[in-house]
Amino acid sequence: MSNKETNPKLFEDFPPTSTEQWEEKINKDLKGADYEKKLYWKTLEGFDVKPYYRKEDLEEIQHLDTFPGDFPYTRGNSTSKNNWLVRQNIKVNNIEENNKKALDILMKGVDSLGLEFDEDYTPDFKDIERLLQNIFADMVEINYMCGNTSQNMLEIIVELVKKYNRPLDKIHGSVDYDPLGYMTLKGNFKDPEGDPFHKAKKLINLADHLPNFRLLSVNGKMFRNSGSSIVKELGFSLAVGNEYLSKINELNMPVNKITPRIKFTFAVGSNYFMEIAKIRAARLLWSRIVSAYEDSSEQDAQMNIHCVTSSWNMSLYDPNVNMLRTTTEAMSSIIAGTDSLTVLPYDAALGVSTDTSERIARNQQLLLKEESHFDKVKDPAAGSYYIENLTNSIASEAWKLFLEVEENGGYLESLKQGFVQDKIMATAQKRDLAVAKRKENLLGTNQYPDFNEWIDKEIDESILFPEDKTLDNAIVKTLKPYRGAQAFEIVRIKTDRYAKHNGKRPQAFMFTYGNLGMRKARAQFSCNFFACGGFELVDNPGFKSIKDGVKVCLEEKPDIVVICSSDEEYGEIAPAIYEQLKDQSLIVIAGYPKELINELKSKGIEHFIHVKSNVLESLREFQNILGI
Repeated sequence: MSNKETNPKLFEDFPPTSTEQWEEKINKDLKGADYEKKLYWKTLEGFDVKPYYRKEDLEEIQHLDTFPGDFPYTRGNSTSKNNWLVRQNIKVNNIEENNKKALDILMKGVDSLGLEFDEDYTPDFKDIERLLQNIFADMVEINYMCGNTSQNMLEIIVELVKKYNRPLDKIHGSVDYDPLGYMTLKGNFKDPEGDPFHKAKKLINLADHLPNFRLLSVNGKMFRNSGSSIVKELGFSLAVGNEYLSKINELNMPVNKITPRIKFTFAVGSNYFMEIAKIRAARLLWSRIVSAYEDSSEQDAQMNIHCVTSSWNMSLYDPNVNMLRTTTEAMSSIIAGTDSLTVLPYDAALGVSTDTSERIARNQQLLLKEESHFDKVKDPAAGSYYIENLTNSIASEAWKLFLEVEENGGYLESLKQGFVQDKIMATAQKRDLAVAKRKENLLGTNQYPDFNEWIDKEIDESILFPEDKTLDNAIVKTLKPYRGAQAFEIVRIKTDRYAKHNGKRPQAFMFTYGNLGMRKARAQFSCNFFACGGFELVDNPGFKSIKDGVKVCLEEKPDIVVICSSDEEYGEIAPAIYEQLKDQSLIVIAGYPKELINELKSKGIEHFIHVKSNVLESLREFQNILGI
């Protein structure tokens, strides 16, 4: 028996199907409907995504003939495994307690520490020595988040390494000197009279004997957490990185001394495949930028990436949903080949996390590593028709934005012109509107909220508003990171406080009557709608007559009565219900019967809720009418 007979090819009995045949079948099923409108995904990133991809869609993509570890590093820097560092941050506010916590979490799977210092803190040698007591700096990555005191901190680190005789090439970590990020968030440099790029050069020289220590931070997450798209986060991050590269290079420092000192930090959102593609595209484009410098080599073009799960996606209500978000976000960044990762605790939106939530955040990464074996396969997304095309599309759009910034004179000049801020704010407004209309879903907030959840304890009001760090001497508009759920949360907390003060929650009563399918569907929709505002919901299986429903409403005295039926029946039943209940309750119709709108409005019915409603604005309006 031949080898072919013993090992037949899978599906060899099925004839191949051409793209033309697929297209013919799709158009037939569409029955004349517009192909692109129905099946193309119009992304926020500025390009369309097709309904399917085939091998022929890879023909124009140029990076496919490389292996992991090869220039342009689209497939990652490593040639073998996909190992990443599990990072957890510690807010430094009590040296002894913070040291104990650091030692504890290092025993629980963490291999990268992020030490967050207050921006006004002046590093002290003895304090840092006590903070790092019994922590072997040559066995764990230590990142010092100290901003403009980076030089002082670096001097202390160098002295500590000498004192304890640690092997210099095994010291991994970073300080986050990022004057451009500081200016973006605060509106001016810390020292407006100084030259931040001279200081950056000084830092690089100071760390000359620590070859694996990063000094310059490119804070891409500030763009994403201010509402930007993936393309804008990437394009502007590359512009910041190139600004550091070019300005320091102009100070007679070769590129091969600068690039190993830069760490990029990206926020990872819930758009699973897009986020995988973003990180792959980031390495591709950074290699293109670095290789444009005459004194660079392919090795210099490697990008070091730290990822943080996005705070923009996190919600105050139904916080356990945040665990689902951060798990898929962690998966995206890991599959794409991030160098290190911080998973935010599920209760991070509150501003203060618990030991339990931090433990879960660590274990999300450890499960992906130890049980799901995500560290075993390098670039598993390679060759995917879909992800390779997303990578190419994101790279193309981000590169256009990067070139636009360069034509404006670079990142700093673009920031001064307001170009960066205007681009980010325009996207943020689109996203806010999409959230308000539920075109972008935040589970548990603007879709499928927990009907029985409310917040009756005091919270820090600042967590409900954008983070404004603008300085008094700001010379540019600033970015203000925020969470997409905040606007809905303000509405809902308003209802919660009203209920606490009045002893009961405002009630939305479903007046279900008529067509069985339509009344059930619209009651379900309406319950979900009003639950987003924290209302108490009263659903009903369906009244046998209008008289029965009106009788119950007169007895219960609900704040809002939502008529749930079919468009065909509204012309007759809605005016009858409205006339009997208008003096007691606010009457709302579930749906938007186009042919009856003018007639219903002429009889006094003003409020309609439907799939195209701006849910946020509607809830605010209902609150105002009810005096909430």
